Amino acid sequence: MQAAPFIYLASASPRRHQLLDQLGVAHELLVADVDEDAEALEATRSGESPSAYVQRVTLAKLRAARERLARRGWAPAPILCADTTVALGRLILGKPADAADATQMLTRLAGRTHRVISGVALFDGRRTKSRLNISRVRFAVLSRTEIEAYVASGEPFGKAGAYAIQSQA
Repeated sequence: MQAAPFIYLASASPRRHQLLDQLGVAHELLVADVDEDAEALEATRSGESPSAYVQRVTLAKLRAARERLARRGWAPAPILCADTTVALGRLILGKPADAADATQMLTRLAGRTHRVISGVALFDGRRTKSRLNISRVRFAVLSRTEIEAYVASGEPFGKAGAYAIQSQA
């Protein structure tokens, strides 16, 4: 009997894992080893546009995942990678380093419209397909107290732009 088809999800994002579960897509996590510097892939480059940044990082994560799969000797299967960033004009707002960084990001976003740029890449064993999606998000005006309470909740950490649309933000 042949095993049910599945994909590898090369992402530690609980939300991406949850989305695949909701869609009924069988998957196995193919996340970075402890000795891999996955964060280094997300370093910005001077003059790089937010869209070019997301596309580059998504494809770099896919390359790293393909190498990881080969190194581990796991069975071949499609590999799915994704990356999301928040952009305010040409300014890329990555994951906040600390509470002060999160507060600064949320203060910048409050009352303004920004872009959420998501890149998705899929390697099917022969070729890579990738796409970008750009959404415009208008943030409500937030008081300093609201921002501080949100930062204190811990939710901003590990999220581009210091928030996730499905959270209390």
